Amino acid sequence: MAKITASVFTSHVPAIGAAMDLGKTQEPYWQPLFKGYEYSRQWMKDNKPDVVFLVFNDHATAFSLEIIPTFAIGTAAQYQPADEGWGPRPVPVVKGHPQLASHIAQSVIQQDFDLTIVNKMDVDHGLTVPLSLVCGSPPKEHFEWPCPVIPFAVNVVQYPVPSGRRCLELGKAIRRAVESFDEPLNVHIWGTGGMSHQLQGPRAGLINRAWDNAWMDKLIADPEATADIPHIEYVREAGSEGIELVMWLIARGAMADLAGGAKPTPLHRFYHVPASNTAVGHLILNNQP
Repeated sequence: MAKITASVFTSHVPAIGAAMDLGKTQEPYWQPLFKGYEYSRQWMKDNKPDVVFLVFNDHATAFSLEIIPTFAIGTAAQYQPADEGWGPRPVPVVKGHPQLASHIAQSVIQQDFDLTIVNKMDVDHGLTVPLSLVCGSPPKEHFEWPCPVIPFAVNVVQYPVPSGRRCLELGKAIRRAVESFDEPLNVHIWGTGGMSHQLQGPRAGLINRAWDNAWMDKLIADPEATADIPHIEYVREAGSEGIELVMWLIARGAMADLAGGAKPTPLHRFYHVPASNTAVGHLILNNQP
């Protein structure tokens, strides 16, 4: 049967993608950030999954205010990098896994979660920046991501957005769905977005280092309590865009300890400010059956 063997958590700041695409990773401003992902890139090479289930939020590229799905799963064979106003990023086409994606959709909907099925969409920096950070830039002679990716988009842009509790419970349902798939696949689940940042208004540029790190501590040690943090705390302490962190709870909810298994092992943790006026958090947890 398929198994989730690890969860990966990372911010998806668009300027990080630009820094990689423009060859600025060794500049003094960016070098400390990319150094924090060196472990992760080697770990990804040594522990390459068969599929990545990647939780992210669309930034008004695949979805507009005309249609706003709360949870949307990509079931297509491939996804083009989106043009976010300055042309698509020069990264590979994202290859999907329609069989596993369709199975997860079937299973999760039967567990009473309403998902939107997406058979065609472009994917923006919310998905491609995490892939670039953890997988690196693929060489021209082998220009593809190391494995198929199932995109799972969550609305954290336009209120109302899902609660942390809803996201944690969804992660549990995804774990059950993966484990009922009848092929022996090694699956990673990624939660992306955050950490503290606000892009507009009088508090634009807000970064709360203490709260971010306390939140990561709590996510690792007590995800059930983390799921009950109200939205107003995210907005107050982590800024209006800090609400993206509820997507990390989907990946955390898929870990075995929430189904009676052992606690996951933290393999790597990294935190850095600033990166284009935002805080960057990163964490890898090894799932223990």
